[in-house]
This record gives sequence, structure tokens and C-alpha cells, in this order.
Amino acid sequence: MKKTSKELMAKASILLAEIKSLAQSPFTIMEVCGTHTVAIAKNALRELLPSTVRLVSGPGCPVCVTANGDIDRYLFLAAQKNVLTATFGDMIRVPGTEKNLQELRAEGADIRVVYSTQDALELARQNPDKEVVFLGIGFETTVPTVAVSIETAKREGIKNYSVLSMHKVVPPVLKLLAEDNELVVDAFLDPGHVCAIIGIEPIKFMAEEYGKPGVVTGFEALDILEGIVMLLRQRAEGRSDIEIQYHRVAKSEGNPQAKMYIERVFEPIDASWRGIGLIRQSGLGIREEYSLWDAALKFSLPVFNSRETPGCRCGDVLRGIIYPTECPLFAKHCTPMKPVGPCMVSTEGSCAAYHRYAQRSVD
Repeated sequence: MKKTSKELMAKASILLAEIKSLAQSPFTIMEVCGTHTVAIAKNALRELLPSTVRLVSGPGCPVCVTANGDIDRYLFLAAQKNVLTATFGDMIRVPGTEKNLQELRAEGADIRVVYSTQDALELARQNPDKEVVFLGIGFETTVPTVAVSIETAKREGIKNYSVLSMHKVVPPVLKLLAEDNELVVDAFLDPGHVCAIIGIEPIKFMAEEYGKPGVVTGFEALDILEGIVMLLRQRAEGRSDIEIQYHRVAKSEGNPQAKMYIERVFEPIDASWRGIGLIRQSGLGIREEYSLWDAALKFSLPVFNSRETPGCRCGDVLRGIIYPTECPLFAKHCTPMKPVGPCMVSTEGSCAAYHRYAQRSVD
């Protein structure tokens, strides 16, 4: 039964009171997922928490962590004749070194916004005279559907469909964050949707090897507050575990069928992350048996060693080193209407969340 607003407010008050009682000393938490960042900003949770609890955003937006070289690579592909590029809408305005997909489309490139990989596959069926390329950007959450589209294309013999895989996986970047000497984080709000796919086994090392507790958390304000309470309880009890708050969706074992599709179609590869650099085994490449549907191979795409935009501190925001408001371009030279970096473009980007919900500057 759905709770009333009064009941929700009462629950929030109870959780905030417990947080205040447990947070007698400083405690810094990183929310890994971009959807958490948006929910925290939208509900002004930073303002509601005691000053001892500090929330910092992490590399939880797949659009934001896509390296500039990868953006230039797909822009190069989208500009080719006879190529129909299918992409999710949040990629349209992400700036490359010189332009973005929206500008390419204005110049005549065939770029379509789709809502699923099945939509992209249908475009390939309907346009047999064109090469349809789906831009595969996302974490483990979206990868299974991409894998299914590739398997379907192989089964049906749809050879004018391919995927440019720029997918990333979360555990390797968590390891890097745990070892980052510049980052002072006591605990993590782990991504609910990612863990709904992979489970908690792949991230248990954070607690066991690095002593960094985590709670797999949902995306409502109460979910996040409860996740913070669970982390503070761990500290009070001297524990370091990976727990699940988001039981209604995430299970310890994850989703076996989704993991099967990922492992069947993709394999781990090294990948570059914006502002972070190359992280070993943090990307997903298409396996050799599906190489006919690998756009990077099909089009012999060059590698672009593109530089980051001068002054843009997206990388430091993604590492939790600074708040978006500390970037010198924030809300001045970089706005949602004229974004300099992807953190201001994506709906899950930290900079966009801070800008949209008028977050105060935080020290």
C-alpha cells in the first residue's frame, strides 16, 4: 500500500534523527550512481544532513565518463556516408573536440534517437541499404539488452546492424577510487541498478580488502537516507560489509540470465575513463564470434587521442575530488544550454544536477 506524504515525512524525520545521533564525527560518503546524485540534489538531502556527514559524487554517469577520444571516434563514424547512427537522447549534445551529434545532424548526418536497442535493430530491418550503428554507452545495467540485440542480429542474419561498444563496468573503477590517495571517502552508496545485474560478490573486495563499507541503495529519498543510516551503523559497530538496502530490486546473486548474456557476447578489455585515464579490464569489447556486429572492426575506426577541454574539471568532479560548483566554468562558461563537458549535459551528470536544482556551494 502506497504511503501518504505525511507518513513519508515521518519516516524521513526518524531516519534523519538517527543519522544525527550516529554522526558525531566526520563521515564522507560517495554516491557512485548518477541517479543517486540527481535524487540527492532534487530532494536537497545535503542540506538536510548534519554537517558531519559529507556526500560526494562519483563516476556514476556512463555518458560523463566517456573519454573525449571515444566521443570523437563515434562522431567520426556518424559523419560517414551511408551510416545511420542510433543513440539514446542524452548523447545528442555531448561535445567532442569540435562538434556534437546534434550539429552533425544539422549538417545532414542520419542520426536517430531511440529508446531501446530493439528500436535500433528495427531501424536496421527497415533500412537494409544503410549501415545502422548503435552507440553502446552504459554500465552493466544496459549491457544485457545490447547483447540480446547482437545475438538477435546474428540469428536473423541482419548484417547491416552493428554496435560501437564503449561500455564500462563498475568494480574496476571502485578499486581505483579505493586506492586514490587524493580521495578521502569512508564509505560508498553502491549503485542499485548495476548491482541488480551483477549482485554484490564483484564489489565485496571494497569491504574485505580496503575496509570501505558499502550499501546497495535505491533511488528514492528514503532509500538514500536509509542507506546512510546503514553505513553509519556499520561504523558504530566496527564493521565493514557490503549490504543491500534495495532488496525490492537487487539480490545478492544479481540477475543470472542477464550476466549470462553479457558474458556470452562481451569480454573485458582495458578502457579509458574521462579525467581518470586507462583502467585495466574496465570496459567491454565484443567477442570475436560476434565480430561482424562490432562497429569498431567493421569500419576500421581510428583511435583518437583527444585532449580534454581546457578549464573543464569534469574528471575531478567524477573522482569526487571537487564539487561541481568548484569548477571555474560552472554556471559561467558551462551551462546546460551551452555545455563544455558531459557532466553538464547528461541528465545524470553531477554538474547538471547541481545546476538544475540550485545546489548551494559546498566547502
